[in-house]
Amino acid sequence: MKLLELFESFIKPFKHHPDEAPPTTLFAFYWHYVKQVKWVFVGLLVIGFFVSILEIALFSYIGKIVDMVESVSSPKELWAEHSGEFIWMMVVIVLLRPIASLIHNLIMNQALTTNFTSMIRWQQHRYVLKQSINFFHSSLSGGIAARVMNTGQAIRNSVIMSTDSMWRVVIYAVTTVVLFFEVNIWLTVPILLWILAYILLLSYFLPRTRKRSHRSAKARSKLMGHVVDSYSNITTLKLFSHSSKDENDAKAVMREQTDAALYSTKLSTSMDFSLMMINSLLIASTVGVSLYLWGTSLITAGAIAFTVSLVIRINTMSSWVMRVVSHIFEDIGSVQDGIKVIAQEREVVDAKNAKALKNIEGEVIFKDVDFHYHPAKPIYETLNLHIKAGEKIGLVGPSGAGKTTLTQILLRLYDVKGGEITIDGQNIAGVTQDSLRENIGVVTQEPALFHRSIRDNLLYGNHDATDEMLYEALKKTKADEFVRELVDQNGKRGLDALVGESGVKLSGGQRQRIAIARVLLKDAPILILDEATSALDSESEAVIQENLGILMEGKTVIAIAHRLSTISEMDRLIVMDHGKIVEMGSHQELVKNNGIYASFWRKQVGQDAI
Repeated sequence: MKLLELFESFIKPFKHHPDEAPPTTLFAFYWHYVKQVKWVFVGLLVIGFFVSILEIALFSYIGKIVDMVESVSSPKELWAEHSGEFIWMMVVIVLLRPIASLIHNLIMNQALTTNFTSMIRWQQHRYVLKQSINFFHSSLSGGIAARVMNTGQAIRNSVIMSTDSMWRVVIYAVTTVVLFFEVNIWLTVPILLWILAYILLLSYFLPRTRKRSHRSAKARSKLMGHVVDSYSNITTLKLFSHSSKDENDAKAVMREQTDAALYSTKLSTSMDFSLMMINSLLIASTVGVSLYLWGTSLITAGAIAFTVSLVIRINTMSSWVMRVVSHIFEDIGSVQDGIKVIAQEREVVDAKNAKALKNIEGEVIFKDVDFHYHPAKPIYETLNLHIKAGEKIGLVGPSGAGKTTLTQILLRLYDVKGGEITIDGQNIAGVTQDSLRENIGVVTQEPALFHRSIRDNLLYGNHDATDEMLYEALKKTKADEFVRELVDQNGKRGLDALVGESGVKLSGGQRQRIAIARVLLKDAPILILDEATSALDSESEAVIQENLGILMEGKTVIAIAHRLSTISEMDRLIVMDHGKIVEMGSHQELVKNNGIYASFWRKQVGQDAI
């Protein structure tokens, strides 16, 4: 057990590593991870050399034993003359070979197979997790996850197999030529011709295998993304009775993946047949040359046994290696597919000397802000807005006016293209993203809950919170009663109960109360409410509105709502249209002005309210 733990400690998968973008070229991408554990691979190379030499020694012993048996007239004479050689052979077979094989397997299984893969996945996940919102909106989550999982495994497999397998082939080929040359120079002719043919086969098939494997890996990731997308949106799929449509869509994606895989296997079949032909010719020619040389008394019977057994072993190994090489290039195809997603530069990054945002009172200023998602369609042009510390404002406007985008650039989910946003005089572009978001609480229309326990979801608000603090927050949102009674399918209760993917096992009102309790625990000085009650029934909305009053106390608040009654009591209302601020004032002032806000109010509550 201690020996196993020793080798397992060679690679620490979760040790600190600089949070940097992986290279985008194939070799550099591989080296980015391999260099961190290069000495383990050096050890694998060294022990692989000894394992290969010891295996070849076994075939040499076969020939020697045959010659020794033929050279004596009785068993007594055999043991008398060759006992020392037999003892050495037994030491190699029974002691040295098992020890070398054990060390080899310890490096492969305990040091590399699991820990190296986990190290790659952990570093890639850390990097991808800090990508911008736009990165995740531009790709299927299932496809991203599949690439992180597959790329780590593909790097491990291809590097280990290349280091271990190809090294053995080189040793076998070189050693075989040397040993055959020592027996008789003519025995080297078939093996040298075979080596040439083998190299030609590799040079022809491997580049084609790499291209086809890349295509197959891309199709496989696309399929994974489609399947995960269907499962994630299973309720929508069923509600719209589109199972048959999804079946057809999935069939098309699966057909694409199947065709790509078959395109790749056609090449493998041709490669296997070609290899079988040159291996058969190697065996036949080696047997023919050996028999001819033995017939002319140039080699012994032991030499025939040695040469024929060794080329049969080479035949078996070369077929295995060709399959291994094929798998290596399949893995390289997966890595190439993963690089395009995993190694993308981050769009939103902290400045080099970014400092933490501290001592916040809550003053927010948008100064000459320019922003666009696409250059041809600007959202804001020189937008200016001053929100005082502790002020509560409501954002009003038609869909697409730029209300939610305003909160997203305040959170630095996207970077502005011009101008600046400051909090208490500190430019948010110059502070760390984590410290910025730690000081801003957000409640959205569709609260995001993890498929974890109630406790785990609440602790995102304050990871140091005790159960008493959690229940206190739940009590303030009138969620403590249903949480205490909650039981999941595994029998876990209360705070330990799982909420399902995106909180699907809770009602909309229950999810929203959990989300508000989470923001209460966070207790950030700035609060964003983005349509926090628009999706709720009237009873749930009344409860949530009461909770929001508690939540907003002493904070700077930016609230977005289409239901104007929910924000009419705010200190100031900002009316936006096409990315511009077109009206500003209290509810009473804007109604009296009889502008856009008044028209919205009239449509919602009737003419008598004006």
